[in-house]
Amino acid sequence: MSAAESHILPVYSPPEQVFVRGEGCWIWDDKGDKYLDCIAGIAVNAFGHAPPFLVKALTEQAGKLWHTSNMFKVKGQEELADKYTRDSFADVVFFTNSGTEAIEGALKTARKYHSANGHPERIDIIGFQGSFHGRSYGAINASGNSSYLDGFGPRLPGFIQAPYGDLEEVKKLIGPTTAAIIIEPVQGEGGVRAVPDEFLRGLRKLADDNGFLLIFDEVQSGAGRTGKMWAHQWSGVTPDIMAVAKGVGGGFPMGAFMATKEAAKGMVRGVHGTTFGGNPLAMAVGNAAYDELSKPEFLEHVNTVANHLGQALESLKDRHPDLVVAVTGKGLLRGLKLKIDPKQIQAKLRDRKVLVGVAGDNVLRLAPPLVISEAEARQAVDAIDAALAAHMAEAGA
Repeated sequence: MSAAESHILPVYSPPEQVFVRGEGCWIWDDKGDKYLDCIAGIAVNAFGHAPPFLVKALTEQAGKLWHTSNMFKVKGQEELADKYTRDSFADVVFFTNSGTEAIEGALKTARKYHSANGHPERIDIIGFQGSFHGRSYGAINASGNSSYLDGFGPRLPGFIQAPYGDLEEVKKLIGPTTAAIIIEPVQGEGGVRAVPDEFLRGLRKLADDNGFLLIFDEVQSGAGRTGKMWAHQWSGVTPDIMAVAKGVGGGFPMGAFMATKEAAKGMVRGVHGTTFGGNPLAMAVGNAAYDELSKPEFLEHVNTVANHLGQALESLKDRHPDLVVAVTGKGLLRGLKLKIDPKQIQAKLRDRKVLVGVAGDNVLRLAPPLVISEAEARQAVDAIDAALAAHMAEAGA
């Protein structure tokens, strides 16, 4: 069926490839061609494609029980919430189907906290330019890109954007109606930018000094992606609320928002809910995924390969100074900021059977499976090197 005949809402522009099978870091299209996957469903397939231990967890659960809704207790939720809270700042967890839903829950929790404390006027959520928090109406208002709002009516009240990385400008926006600050420890869509640790520490102090909450959006940067379970752990700073998704399900759609008991004090019976969130299938996969992610040797592998990849990408900057501006990101969430539209290089890499993404600010984005080997990472870098060289040759022709 041609694009003109498709009955899919035309909000995407995928290339021609149709993928039908995957194994590890490799994926095959319907023509039998094999590709090295260095975007992993946008940082989702943490263990690569069809990892046997997740297939086992899912199929075993599928033969038992799929769905009950949250009218009833789900044993897997209790088990996974215990693990999340055991290893993090959080006291409570709410499971969702996606990152966007996790963000919505986090925003609601922050405002409800102030209402429960007798300050319903504290509704302002301060975000950052270049941020991305999802596609729901609340999330696009929290995000720092006005283009997400075009054509969708007026802005929602209570959402403010601050310049990225400027603590003094943030201070000017704080007032008696401030409810929370929301930030991605590593921006994804905004250019794969790692927020400096000192900036996160500054935000934590501002929140403590002014009585508002700090929300971390770790939908993309969490689940071991930076070499620690959660990216903020590098800074020593903890949030009051955190949204997670993508990699926590290893490819199965699931997410969560987590909070301290104090921050969640307003979230009582009846104020929030979900039909599918935390279903038995998701929890079976989520538990198995977390057990693997939390192994020290797993995160050690991520750090080893990430260091190798970072050095290799820096070498590309040295080799192609006319095209590469900077290496961005952290761990296995990396970017190459280019002087040209990165989609040109992305297309050349597809021709070379390597899949990557793009992000804002002319960034070529890499978010490979966390199980990628050093040899596979080198193969990806060599392909990028060749694609950059080809572009220069064509430009000079």
